[in-house]
Amino acid sequence: MRPVLYALIYLLGVIALPSAGQAANQYDVSYVWSNKLDSVRDYRERVLRVLGPGVSKGLKLVSSGDLYGVVYVRHGDSNGATRVARVHSGLLRAGGLDAAAPLISRDWTFVDDADDAQVSFASVTPASVPQTRSIPRVESVPRVHNPVRLQSVPKIQGASTVHKTPRVQNAPRTNRTVAERAHELRDIGAAVEAYIKLLRRQGKLESDERTSWSVYDFTTGEKLVNINEDVQLQAASLVKPFIAAAFLHKVRNGDLIYGSRSRRHMEKMIQRSNNWSTNWVMRQVGGPQAVERILKQEYPGIFRDMQLVEYIPANGRAYRNKASAHDYSRFLYALWNGKIEGSREIKRLMALPGGDRIYMGAKNIPKGTEVYNKTGSTARVCGDMGILNIKGPDGKRYPYTIIGIIEKQQRASNYTSWIRARSDVIRHVSSIVYEGITQHHKI
Repeated sequence: MRPVLYALIYLLGVIALPSAGQAANQYDVSYVWSNKLDSVRDYRERVLRVLGPGVSKGLKLVSSGDLYGVVYVRHGDSNGATRVARVHSGLLRAGGLDAAAPLISRDWTFVDDADDAQVSFASVTPASVPQTRSIPRVESVPRVHNPVRLQSVPKIQGASTVHKTPRVQNAPRTNRTVAERAHELRDIGAAVEAYIKLLRRQGKLESDERTSWSVYDFTTGEKLVNINEDVQLQAASLVKPFIAAAFLHKVRNGDLIYGSRSRRHMEKMIQRSNNWSTNWVMRQVGGPQAVERILKQEYPGIFRDMQLVEYIPANGRAYRNKASAHDYSRFLYALWNGKIEGSREIKRLMALPGGDRIYMGAKNIPKGTEVYNKTGSTARVCGDMGILNIKGPDGKRYPYTIIGIIEKQQRASNYTSWIRARSDVIRHVSSIVYEGITQHHKI
């Protein structure tokens, strides 16, 4: 039996009710509580190893009465704390640890790791620290929006006896301050980064692999994830919508005709990722270099890192064409806003039924989500770039871009196994982002 007492988050929320004058609608995230200080300190180190250094500053060792706990001090609203707890719980469970959960913020009594002395924070006095044996009525607890479900907790030998509280839910949404909003945006990017670091520690991403991630929320106009966004990586088939844009530019100028034959090749290029059709389209434009020249001349602010130098060979091993996640993000933004020649047709092509790594197989993303995407796959790169347009309960749509690219320096020895595993990484990141988006917009 473990020496620490897990998942008593809501009960500690009861214990740690804000005193008069404190904001009752602020929440932190909690990970463990026990009366054994050494066990809690060890558990904090394990949490840090899973979540990474990005949370180290806010991950505090605190005391409340007879118990010690690990709390991520954020003083945000209930929705943000619940979302962070969910994302962290997924990472923690993958690392063999227990789930996190939100709890009401308070002026915590921090435990100084240097000498185990208790150091009071802000204006907290010993009289204001609640005792674990004096528990207020459960009815006085503010309700939490979509709380993490509690599991039954065995009694730990030597620990104070505590009973599980009823599940509480549906907190009223509060207006977030600018600082809280910025904190929540950082949390989504930090959650993605922590997941990637966890995969590296577990050996599920190899040392010769590098990744790039980008997420942009059209509703708020905010960049939610920016990880290696400007790094130029192999493009594979991800650039095929770029090629379509160059072709349609020449159609607008009267140099080409978009008839049944060219439409058929465009559909094969985007929907089926047919390389022969891709090369046919490029030849009509004038070759790879001509595609690059047109796009950079017409849209110099979008295709900054793109490099198109080769047709796609018969074996599909096109490693020299490159672009950055930021290129794809800027392209998708312009596409969505009708700033790319032939935007409507390109969106139609990208919405045709086909494979993807950002919706199909990504947990919790609902049916009815509109998907506009293009995947890219070789034995050295696995990626997807696209727009997900999710629907809220009020019928309103919330579109956002998501780009994920994993590049490998050496060819994978088993292509099928490698591409399947890396596709699942992108799907998991898409799930993390979706959870953040839904909490961000209260969907």
